[in-house]
Amino acid sequence: MAAQGRIVWVSGPAVKADGMADAKMYETVVVGEAKLVGEVIRLTGDVAFIQVYESTSGLKPGEPVIGTGNPLSVLLGPGIIGQLYDGIQRPLRELSKASGSFIGRGITTTPVDMTKEYHFVPVVKVGDEVVGGSVIGTVKETDLIDHSIMLPPDHPGGKIASVVPEGDYNLETDLATIDGTPAIKMYQKWPVRKPRPYKDRYDPTVPLLTGQRVIDTFFPIAKGGTGSIPGAFGTGKTVTLHQIAKWADSQVVVYIGCGERGNEMTEVLVEFPHLTDPRSGKPLMDRTVLVANTSNMPVAAREASIYTGVTIAEYYRDMGKDVVLVADSTSRWAEALREMSGRLEEMPAEEGYPSYLASRLAEFYERAGRVRAAGSPDRDGSVTLVGAVSPSGGDFTEPVTTHTMRFIKTFWALDAKLAYSRHYPSINWMNSYSGYLADIAKWWGSNVSEDWLDLRAEAYGVLQREDTLKEIVRLLGPEALPDEEKLILEVARMIKIGLLQQNSFDDVDTYCSPEKQYKLLKLLVEFYKKGQAVLREGGAELADIRAMSVIASLLKARMDIKDDEMDKLDQIDAQMQEQFQSITGVKITS
Repeated sequence: MAAQGRIVWVSGPAVKADGMADAKMYETVVVGEAKLVGEVIRLTGDVAFIQVYESTSGLKPGEPVIGTGNPLSVLLGPGIIGQLYDGIQRPLRELSKASGSFIGRGITTTPVDMTKEYHFVPVVKVGDEVVGGSVIGTVKETDLIDHSIMLPPDHPGGKIASVVPEGDYNLETDLATIDGTPAIKMYQKWPVRKPRPYKDRYDPTVPLLTGQRVIDTFFPIAKGGTGSIPGAFGTGKTVTLHQIAKWADSQVVVYIGCGERGNEMTEVLVEFPHLTDPRSGKPLMDRTVLVANTSNMPVAAREASIYTGVTIAEYYRDMGKDVVLVADSTSRWAEALREMSGRLEEMPAEEGYPSYLASRLAEFYERAGRVRAAGSPDRDGSVTLVGAVSPSGGDFTEPVTTHTMRFIKTFWALDAKLAYSRHYPSINWMNSYSGYLADIAKWWGSNVSEDWLDLRAEAYGVLQREDTLKEIVRLLGPEALPDEEKLILEVARMIKIGLLQQNSFDDVDTYCSPEKQYKLLKLLVEFYKKGQAVLREGGAELADIRAMSVIASLLKARMDIKDDEMDKLDQIDAQMQEQFQSITGVKITS
């Protein structure tokens, strides 16, 4: 029996209702005469505390609260790709048609067009044995996405009693029947707080290639991995996330704008529909889902938006697709938790955040992974979670950043000093780290080159040594250093300009293939080794090395040489060898 109660107390998005003895935790309820969507988040006797996902202005005590008997769920089926949703999967384009530029309250509409027809191709026949998660057919959702119609993962399974022939059907059509269970339709519903089950979980051994050199070469992330981008205002979080969303080698992108400024989200909404998928030439929106919940939208829906996004990501993972979920930003999500916790008069922890902040972050990031999906046929998919964190004043010791670091394995720390000096992406190579380096080194070794890890270690060693030498230079000046250490400073500068910097607005530099990344890295490490050798044994001077014309070519190669022009990098290599020989040759003869 559905719970029916009355409002007794309203405080912002938090509502208290009595007479709710039949309510369940996390049950969706309809609040007030305006029929607002809410969710039960605490039960005390017959009193329910409800967070309302719409504006509660005008709500008053005595209005009814009616339980639906169901948890907050999302509808999963064809038509999700290319959509723009709010935090509880209401399509914003449809809402704007119904209520204009400002979203009205209590408006209900289906998340996808239930009447649109898709061409269904069955892959099972009558008499086939199926289990939860099995694929019964496919439809073409967009030019880039073949959408698998699956049994819900918790379906008991059985023998196919009937299945429709190939043809065009809408989402409400009964596609197949299994003895003793309801008919299978083109869509399913799934509770957002419940992770979708799978058969097996794999180790993170395959890198998620983003085409961003500082990420792929120095601080890589694996498919099914977790990463975080913390940074102060203006350090380039959003552009870095855009680059990952656009260039990562995934089939589906879920972009969650969680509590960000309206103008920043507008930029995403305006830009994404005009972007072209670099691999297929089709619109990027043909493989993207946007969940927009800006800072001026109801605060409670921010909390739901993260779960809505990750459930959609898991659904496409179960089809055997690699999914990247980008959340911008988890700090705003944590602020929504803090506001709700304060209104519920819970005991605050650090900086006013609730004591369960860490466990909620863990619940979110633990839903990442590369898995074998449930059911048949066998298919592998992954969900990679990347969350931006916006610490006040760039303070990485604040609770959201600190707790996030406990649950993620790749940390890309953005640096305000680098951003203000126009070094982008402003990922600080001394504060960032990746826990996937050893796991994915085998992939680089077998697919690109066996010496990749050694070259990466050598280049990173130069950057670490330069960081130490900077202190000496600051105190005594560069003249206090011997030529070998001055060369370290010079090569570190070259690595920063020629490898770590990347211009997302340059047609060539915006994306860098793994092969090009490796060759650029090898050239710079080779330059360092040759330089040290000629200083020690060839009798050359540092001024001779600094005067080499090949340095300019090395620094500009990232923007001048396209991914399909690798022979030009070989020419730079030959040019470099020749110039080093000429330096030592001059010195020896003299």
